[in-house]
Amino acid sequence: MAYASTRTFNLTIEEIIEEAFERCGLEVLGGYDLKTARRSLNLMFSEWANRGLNLWTIDYAYLDMVAAQVHYALDQKVMDVLDAVITTTTTASSELQGSSLTTDVAITKISRTEYMNLSRKVQSSAGDARPTQFTVINGALTATTPTKSYGRPEHDLSLWVFPAPDKAYKLKYFYVNRIRDAGAYSNYADVPFYFLPCLIAGLAYYISVKRAPMLSANLKSVYDEEFERTADANRERVSFRVKPAQAYIP
Repeated sequence: MAYASTRTFNLTIEEIIEEAFERCGLEVLGGYDLKTARRSLNLMFSEWANRGLNLWTIDYAYLDMVAAQVHYALDQKVMDVLDAVITTTTTASSELQGSSLTTDVAITKISRTEYMNLSRKVQSSAGDARPTQFTVINGALTATTPTKSYGRPEHDLSLWVFPAPDKAYKLKYFYVNRIRDAGAYSNYADVPFYFLPCLIAGLAYYISVKRAPMLSANLKSVYDEEFERTADANRERVSFRVKPAQAYIP
């Protein structure tokens, strides 16, 4: 028996829309059908961002911190920062003259309220110490205190650290990456291969709400089942060990 030698199957946005329409018992008849389906697809991507983390949306980046500067603008694609470390470089012992040691030191994420309650965010104009805490805030970058912005939040997302850096540091962080828009109909969706069944099931449900409401309940059930199955397979797997609590017995 012969097997295919490729593992490249994928679907374009147009093919995803066609499959979703067929699940609703409908046919894509014109440009408006494509337009409304693509809009629903982008709305569903927004819904997925609200449902929680998916490993394939997590990415890695770094920024160069400057002495005494507590705020740093983030790229528009960054929806949130999950974890961060600060890289420090120290001179090695006398046996290794001329060499240096690089160490990643954890920096703790705190809430926006906790950050705002810090009374003096900058103690010295030259900076204070290696930052130990950070938060992510939607707001314009002004002085040492965030101010509210009423534009699209993606444009104003920034990372704030405490205490103010006493010198230049490199901060490395994992962040939630915004899913790319559906874009041209000839594009592929910005999802992994194994998310395609969930993607199509979800779009079929979205389309049914507008075009075939009698099918919405069944398609919603299929969509929820597909999403739960796919999201469960996409969650981070870590070692788990149960350790009994220790109690003092006199």
